Amino acid sequence: MALRFFNTLTRKKEEFVPIEPGKVGMYCCGPTVYDYAHIGNFRAYMFEDLLRRYLEYKGFKVTQVMNVTDVDDKTIAGSRAKNISLSEYTKRYKDAFFEDLDYLNIERAEHFPEATAHIKEMVDLVKKLLDKGYAYRSNGDIYFKLSSFKEYGKLSKMKLENLKIGARVASDEYEKEQASDFALWKGWDQKDGDVFWETELGKGRPGWHIECSAMSMKYLGEHFDIHTGGEDNIFPHHENEIAQSESATGKKFVNFWLHNGFLMVEGKKMAKSFGNYYTLRDLLNKEYNPMAIRYLLMSTHYRQQLNFTFQGLEAAKNAIQRLFDFLDNLKRVKEEKDNSEVDSLLQKAKMKFEDVLDDDLNISEGLGVIFDLVRDINRLIDDEKISRNDALKVIEQMRSFDKVLGVLEKDELVLDERIKELIKKRELARFEKNWELADKIRKEIEKEGIIIEDTPEGPKAKRKI
Repeated sequence: MALRFFNTLTRKKEEFVPIEPGKVGMYCCGPTVYDYAHIGNFRAYMFEDLLRRYLEYKGFKVTQVMNVTDVDDKTIAGSRAKNISLSEYTKRYKDAFFEDLDYLNIERAEHFPEATAHIKEMVDLVKKLLDKGYAYRSNGDIYFKLSSFKEYGKLSKMKLENLKIGARVASDEYEKEQASDFALWKGWDQKDGDVFWETELGKGRPGWHIECSAMSMKYLGEHFDIHTGGEDNIFPHHENEIAQSESATGKKFVNFWLHNGFLMVEGKKMAKSFGNYYTLRDLLNKEYNPMAIRYLLMSTHYRQQLNFTFQGLEAAKNAIQRLFDFLDNLKRVKEEKDNSEVDSLLQKAKMKFEDVLDDDLNISEGLGVIFDLVRDINRLIDDEKISRNDALKVIEQMRSFDKVLGVLEKDELVLDERIKELIKKRELARFEKNWELADKIRKEIEKEGIIIEDTPEGPKAKRKI
């Protein structure tokens, strides 16, 4: 099956063919660094990581760009409330964002452009729009004239004449020619404090929408393959990006627009007022394993709404534990005689996994394929019908699958001498029926992320997920 994605622009699945063979340019809307990122944000970043990983799995060289919005109303308000500089205020949340990416094993993009480092590119783009008549000045501000772009609404399917002022359309219309026009450049006012740039456009700062157009085109060119984001970005943000970018260049901006569905928490919209608002750090402080969080955020098809529950988090932890146990069992296989059924099972699993992922990144079915393989191979292990050579083939295939999943990369359980000694002491305590001491040692071992499972063959060490 050819690789296909659901393109928001056309509202249908289309075969993905990159502009340049073997290479993919991908832009992802990144964080606004005024606070710690919450799990709804990471639902989008996980989808984008899955997309990137699968494109790499398919052999594409991916150039990914993810912007960091470090100047907007929220970052300015936050820095002024703390009475510190904008850069000092945002640095804390920038650093936290990258730490969080590492916790969740999200691959780093090739470029993380910061808005404040790309003012020149934004100014140049706004100047081009002014020169072409797509923008106009008004009391220090510069607005994009929506009526000048006849295709406005082609992404969101909204018609310009039906736009109403409200939560999704800026309400600062007092100096606009038309209420739905949006700001490209905001002239300085007292609320901005010391946050401004002296430019050919005047003293001020960029609007949010122009940031993404300027930075994406700098690193990926005026026409590139994929643009992603949450479905809440479709309108007005991505719609505005298309309008200003295509007006400036006269070229198609992006071929494929991919958007992930919303995240709910325990069946409700996530909100501080509901008491169900969680940053990644909130969950880590509750001692939830980051790989279980990764698995849960990834496991529902990206276009479907994801209901994040703590029961689901527990199920995700158990699923990963099952995969680690499977790998550990394979490493213990001693049989020498090969079983031809193994090659057939591996080939079938690989083909089916790729078929379902090729179909708009259907990871939920892909996980089903992997666990079907786990079940079938475990049956052969139980019946002692798998050789050491077969087991190594299975391990290699699981590692190949995990290039997409990213949850098993640290699959080698190595016990240091201290842990080995504690296991020996616990066995002696059990032999002497000193259950209190044995339990105390067990808990000490668990603090190191290792579970001891007592079996007829002796103690078995497992990872604690």
